[in-house]
Amino acid sequence: MLKVAIQMDPIEAVNIESDTTFLQAMEAQNRGYPVWIYDFRTLALEDGRLSCRARPVTLRPTVGDHFTYGEEVRLDLSRDVDVILMRQDPPFDMAYVTATYLLETVHPKTLVVNDPAEVRSAPEKLLVTRFPGLTPPTLVSSDPVALADFHRRHCEVVLKPLHGAAGSGVVRLKADDPNLDALVEIHAMGSRDPLVIQKFIPAVSKGDKRIILIDGEPVGAINRIPAKDQVRSNLRVGGTAAPVELTDRDREICAAIGPTLKARGLVFVGIDVIGGWLTEINVTSPTGAQQLKRFTGVDAAALMWDAIERRRAVA
Repeated sequence: MLKVAIQMDPIEAVNIESDTTFLQAMEAQNRGYPVWIYDFRTLALEDGRLSCRARPVTLRPTVGDHFTYGEEVRLDLSRDVDVILMRQDPPFDMAYVTATYLLETVHPKTLVVNDPAEVRSAPEKLLVTRFPGLTPPTLVSSDPVALADFHRRHCEVVLKPLHGAAGSGVVRLKADDPNLDALVEIHAMGSRDPLVIQKFIPAVSKGDKRIILIDGEPVGAINRIPAKDQVRSNLRVGGTAAPVELTDRDREICAAIGPTLKARGLVFVGIDVIGGWLTEINVTSPTGAQQLKRFTGVDAAALMWDAIERRRAVA
């Protein structure tokens, strides 16, 4: 029996009908695993030992009454638990990065999913650049001259923050759009991070496919269709989920990246594919598992725990 701690955002605000972390936690509970929930801001490293303030939780699939907390305890994360799910949402800022450093002190003795060092070194919009031929033309830069040159060469483009999430800050620019310089300036006022500029893929109007991979193997996909006249298909900003099948091209992409994901300890991953092009590899807190289960019956959370059990068995 595994003992599980989940690092996540407040469970009070979770939408239990769509949240992937809730599905993963419910599956752990259904398997008889004790489950604790903690906020990453309570992590404490002293004398080489990492602990946190956590609460045991009992979960229920009841809207408005989906959890009961037990009394708060201090967990020694190298002794008291077997598995940590790192599932708090980005932003992928220094607080997030620091949490990965702290969790690295207990991994792999306590299995952290996904591997914190690999999460840190695999920003979702950067990891795709390791797989040339699978991605659309893409530039990562803070240089306004380089960004303008890419825009000029590729005409219609999408501009997005490197460490953004859930469609935040994504902008479509047409060939004659004069606003690139102003957008770069606005971004620079609040961040020193580079921007990502990518050739626009018209097929996004038909959907942005989210494929879930467990230990490098695709288990299913959903389609996220943007609202009318929108470029962003993320479910949190108005996209609509729909069933979809994996194509031969999807399987080709998964076969190319899967071994790397598995070797790097990225157990639960969601990739985004638009018109046969890989656009992102999501490793922080990928979503889509609830919709996949609803449409197809495939339970990605159960498959994830199967993979975790296999990893623990050989540890």
